[in-house]
Amino acid sequence: MREPAWRRTGKTPDYRFSLANERTFLAWIRTSLALLAGAVAVDQLAPNIAPTPVRLILCVLLALVGAGLAVLSYRRWGQMEAAMRNDQALPFSRVMLFMTIVVAVAAFAFAVLILVAR
Repeated sequence: MREPAWRRTGKTPDYRFSLANERTFLAWIRTSLALLAGAVAVDQLAPNIAPTPVRLILCVLLALVGAGLAVLSYRRWGQMEAAMRNDQALPFSRVMLFMTIVVAVAAFAFAVLILVAR
């Protein structure tokens, strides 16, 4: 894998900021993995939580959001690193708001399904 072009611009930031940025990236990757694990768990461990088509749609949506978050986390890590190298303001992202909404909607949907399944 070749080095991104932004690594050859600006000046190298303080390593503490780069490491903090990397920790944030890894936290987003953990969240992505949790969404993927949740999709697999619902599909494999709770087959009676909802009718099969509903359960499959929910699982596929969770898996797609998890995969999308993994891609976005790398992109965001690179944007932050580039901004720090060039002494620019850190870019704004709506990903956090989107993830908050997705997790809240998923929690509500699964709560309803659990209550209805009883």
